[in-house]
Amino acid sequence: MSAFPSSLSMVLRQTQYQLKYFTRVPVALFFTIILPLVMLVLFNALFGDNTIETDEGDWSVRQFYTGGLAAYTAVSATFSNLANMVPIRRDEGVLKRWRSTPLPTWIYIAGFICSAIVIAFVGAMVMLTVGVVFYDLSIEWAKMPAAVVTFLVGVGAFAALGMALASIIKTASSASAAANATILPLAFISDVFVATDGDSALTTIANIFPLKPFVNAFQDCFNPFVAAPAFDWGALAFVAAWGLLGLGIAMKKFTWEPSGAGPRGRRAARAAATAQG
Repeated sequence: MSAFPSSLSMVLRQTQYQLKYFTRVPVALFFTIILPLVMLVLFNALFGDNTIETDEGDWSVRQFYTGGLAAYTAVSATFSNLANMVPIRRDEGVLKRWRSTPLPTWIYIAGFICSAIVIAFVGAMVMLTVGVVFYDLSIEWAKMPAAVVTFLVGVGAFAALGMALASIIKTASSASAAANATILPLAFISDVFVATDGDSALTTIANIFPLKPFVNAFQDCFNPFVAAPAFDWGALAFVAAWGLLGLGIAMKKFTWEPSGAGPRGRRAARAAATAQG
């Protein structure tokens, strides 16, 4: 008789399962990884010859877009992915069935979050690789520890916020709208698609939320005018605080049970259609 699998091995298996599921959903793959890459190529084709004026000198827009969109890809893979997929699994009854198995609850959740972090890492690395090869992205190895720490704090915080939003959303049909309505407006005022004016009212609003501090802290790791080691501890503490807030909401509001607002899964949908017919 084989020994009972360790917690680590079960987390790794759950992570592998969630990654396999993700790759089988073309829409999720497109919006999480392909779309930011298309944006990077398109924005650089349109505005790549411009520069951003800073106190230290002119910063290439190509480098600005690469760092910003890499951070946005990580946010999309964690926050948007979890906020979309968890309510869908819940309404289909998948979460309820998983909870009835001997698998510990925390291992299933850990697999969900770890898979999102892996996707975020892959997406960010794709963006940075394209930036280095095609857009002269500056890589200074003395800043890479700051880039890694900033990335981990950011994806951890936004994964927690994604689970918090998934806990608040009542139905899977509203998940995508809620996630996009939350993150897309912030992206436009958080130095992802355009460089914002530091004295504007929109910048003041953006500074209240965690996206802009995360994006700016990550961009600084690739800004040639920012001295190594490029840690922005204030921004990291602010983003981490938002993550803790999201974790608290997720732990309090998360539910495994479907809302009952619609039929669950294909069998339930067929049964409901038959009953109505």
